[in-house]
Amino acid sequence: MSKNTSVKIKRALLSVSDKSGISELAKSLENGGVEIVSTGGTLKHLADEGIKVKEVSDFTGSPEMMEGRVKTLHPKIHAGILSRREKDLDEVKENFIEEIDLVVINLYPFEKTVKKKASLEETIENIDIGGPTIIRSAAKNFFYVTVLSSPENYSDFIDEFSENNEVSYETRYELARKAFNKISEYDLAISKYFNPIKEEDFPNLIFDKYKKISDLRYGENPHQFAAFYEDSKTESSGISSSNQTQGKELSYNNIADTDAAIECVSNFSLPTCVIVKHANPCGVASSKENLIAYKKAFACDPTSAFGGIIAFNNELDETTALFMKENQFIEVVAAPSFSPEALKAFSDKKNIRLLEIKNLKKSSSGIKYHSVNSGLLLQSIDIGEIDFKDLKVVSKRKANEAEIENSIFAWKVCKYVKSNAIVYAKDNQTLGIGAGQMSRIDSAEIAVSKAKKASFNLEGSCMASDAFFPFRDSIDEAAKNKITCVIQPGGSMRDEEVIQAADENNMIMIFTGMRHFRH
Repeated sequence: MSKNTSVKIKRALLSVSDKSGISELAKSLENGGVEIVSTGGTLKHLADEGIKVKEVSDFTGSPEMMEGRVKTLHPKIHAGILSRREKDLDEVKENFIEEIDLVVINLYPFEKTVKKKASLEETIENIDIGGPTIIRSAAKNFFYVTVLSSPENYSDFIDEFSENNEVSYETRYELARKAFNKISEYDLAISKYFNPIKEEDFPNLIFDKYKKISDLRYGENPHQFAAFYEDSKTESSGISSSNQTQGKELSYNNIADTDAAIECVSNFSLPTCVIVKHANPCGVASSKENLIAYKKAFACDPTSAFGGIIAFNNELDETTALFMKENQFIEVVAAPSFSPEALKAFSDKKNIRLLEIKNLKKSSSGIKYHSVNSGLLLQSIDIGEIDFKDLKVVSKRKANEAEIENSIFAWKVCKYVKSNAIVYAKDNQTLGIGAGQMSRIDSAEIAVSKAKKASFNLEGSCMASDAFFPFRDSIDEAAKNKITCVIQPGGSMRDEEVIQAADENNMIMIFTGMRHFRH
């Protein structure tokens, strides 16, 4: 068959679980003189609408069996769909086959059944057998057959069909492609149900479960191609669950940085502001008010904050919005919501991207992917957290309540800083951040230089490290700047040497027993 050939539709098979839009589609087909064949629930729905429908059992000459488990699994159905028209004409006539030109099928709601935590018996009954088989048959024979596997495709189909009862090759090909994707997603959902991924149990094969949200203008650099996908099998959170209310299209780097900002800010209960640049927090602060939190976060590193991503963990108010837009150049502002006044305040800065983040407090879980050349690394998401009870003070000097609170704040931030990571903090504010250096002492020195550049006094602050200190040099560096508390995982072969350095400098040393490398 020529790829330029359009196909007339004379007979259609309709059998849908989701009845959305099916009446409008059936009426369009009826108006075009198409014979409609249908099954139980769909047939009743269309008949109630006054649409003439032929029951599938009358079409096949066989009754539905086993409470509807077997109804479309019949040679007359599949031969009618898979017929290659002229090539199979003799067999079609010999076996009294009536060819089917359009298949409209959507599947039993398996995923919805799983989400409502139904019993195993109910879940199994919602595994569609005939539907996927028919969709696959129609998609395979797209040279002659049109397949509609989702209500979202009905409108465009009706527009094209209504012109002359024909469907173009290009449309049939595209609908077949979508149908195969639908079957793949459906099979993946079933496979995932019977093979749940555990932290210690990764699959031998990874199926395509990501749905494209958008093509991006380019990747990290203008010469790279890029697109943004979301996990279609998991309730979205973070950047994937965002609703953009204003601003230019998000870039690849915007998405990566905003994801890091949201991930960090979601860990705090007080009103908190996180400013991110190149996937690293450059300022984090908590307070009773957004404006104060923003000012304290910005003060940590005003230079890096320029053109940064700003995230809040509560509704953004007008006062903060007005101050922010006059204070710095902003790429993205993310928050669970914006007051109407805040939206109006940003409305004259059309390029600022505003993102409403749903499910901000939803606990991250599951699998994190990292691509390497010709390969993929998988690991469970780092959801490790600490509380007061998890801390072990190993120094002679003990910590008071304020020092413990400073330590936990610094530790929370440090988790989201690229390794090697050092964070200095006091009174719910970062004072200096050192990120991504090859040695820990370099990160410590950079964090000090950042604090001094911002005119902060580090006396009485806490130093957090994402991993243990291999030598005492970083402790001695901190002591020079009158830092009084260090929080780290511990576990180095030189822990005693490091603790001794803390004791010599009358510092508090806290072990968490948990490392937070971030590469």
